Amino acid sequence: MIEYADATPEVRAVYDDIMATRKTDWINNFWKTLAHDPVTLRRTWESIKQVMAPGALDGLTKEMIYLAVSATNQCPYCMASHSASARKKGMTPEMFGELMAVVGMANETNALAAGYRVEIDEQFKLS
Repeated sequence: MIEYADATPEVRAVYDDIMATRKTDWINNFWKTLAHDPVTLRRTWESIKQVMAPGALDGLTKEMIYLAVSATNQCPYCMASHSASARKKGMTPEMFGELMAVVGMANETNALAAGYRVEIDEQFKLS
C-alpha cells in the first residue's frame, strides 16, 4: 500500500481529491493499494465519484445497493466499507437485516431460475 507520504504527486492529487470529496483526513486501504497503478487509481476514483454522486437515487440507497452487490460477490472489504458508509447515511440494523434477507432471497431465486432455465414471460419483456 502506498501511504500519502510516499506517494507521487500524481497519486497525492487523487488522495487529496478523495479526502476533500469525502470530508475525511485519511485514505483507506483500497485506494492505497490501487495507487500502485496511478492510471487505475484515477480512473476508478473518477468513476466512483460520478456514480455515487447525488442523483435520482439518494446516497443511502446507492450505498445499500453497493452493499448488496458486494455481499453477493462476497467481497469482505467492500461489504465493510459500504456498510460503514450506509450506516453513516442512516442505515439501521433493521434495514441491514431486511437488505440481507432480500439479497439472500434474490440469490436463491436467481439460481433456481437460471438452473431451471425458466423462460421469460412476455409481460416481463421490455417493449
